[in-house]
Amino acid sequence: MVLTKLSEQKAFGGMQGVYRHEARQTACEMEFSVFMPPQAQQGPVPVLYYLSGLTCTQENVTTKGGFQAYAAEHGLAVVCPDTSPRGVGIAGEDDDYDFGTGAGFYVDAMQSPWAANYRMYSYVRAELPAVIAQGFAIDTSRAGIFGHSMGGHGALTIALKNPETYKSVSAFAPIVAPMQCPWGEKAFTGYLGADRESWREYDATELITSGKTIDGTILIDQGTADPFLDEQLKPHLFDEACNASGQAVEVRLQEGYDHSYYLMASFMADHIRHHAGALKD
Repeated sequence: MVLTKLSEQKAFGGMQGVYRHEARQTACEMEFSVFMPPQAQQGPVPVLYYLSGLTCTQENVTTKGGFQAYAAEHGLAVVCPDTSPRGVGIAGEDDDYDFGTGAGFYVDAMQSPWAANYRMYSYVRAELPAVIAQGFAIDTSRAGIFGHSMGGHGALTIALKNPETYKSVSAFAPIVAPMQCPWGEKAFTGYLGADRESWREYDATELITSGKTIDGTILIDQGTADPFLDEQLKPHLFDEACNASGQAVEVRLQEGYDHSYYLMASFMADHIRHHAGALKD
C-alpha cells in the first residue's frame, strides 16, 4: 500500500494531514484527511470516521467542522474520506449534484456502468480502515462513525450493518429514510436498480424496522430551519422506528439552525464527547 502525503499541519498539539492512495474498491485514486491527536505520540488511539454529504470532499469538514480541538481533548483520531470516486470517466458522472461525482451515497452500486467504481460502502467499511491501520497509530478495536446529510445516512447504515465494528454512531441532519425521499430514490434507482427490495439494506429506518440495532444511544442533531427537513430528511421516521424497536436514540431539534456547516460546528463538541464516552470506556 502506497500512501501519498499531500499536506500535514500541526493543530491543537496533533497533526492534521491529507493523503491519497490507489483504491481497489473504486478503481481510482482516493483522497482522505486524518487528524491524529497528540495522545497518538504515546500509542494507538481510538478512531472516528466522518462521512460528508452531497457535493463535498474531505476538505469541507476538515476545514469547517471544527473537530480538531475536541478530538485533541479526548484523544481521538478523525478520518474523513471523500464522498465518491472522481474522474473515472463514466458518461454523465458530473452532470448532477445529487448523483455521480460527490454523491456516492455510501452504497455498493449494482447497475452498469456505476458498479465498477461506485463501491463506497465497501471502501468505507473495509478498505479505508485497512489503509488507516497500516499507516497510523490507531486502535482498530475502538472505532466510531458519524456524518452529515448523505454522510449521516452512510454513518447510520454502516453502523447498523456492522455493530461489531462501530462502538458509537451519530449524525447531523441525516437522510434517515432514503427510500422515501427524492435524493434517495434517484440515487438508489441509478446505483441499485428498480427493485426496491434491494434498497432496504441501505435505508437506516428500514434497517431499524427489520431488527438491526447497536449498543448505546444514537445521537442526531437536526436544525429546524433546514430547507431539506420535510422533503428529504424526515428525522421523525427514524425516531419512530427506533422507539418501536427499542433502539436508544436522541433526536435533538435545534431551533433556527439550517443544513450548513454552522450546525456541525455548533454541536461538534457534543458529538465528539458522545463518541469519546463509548470509545474510551
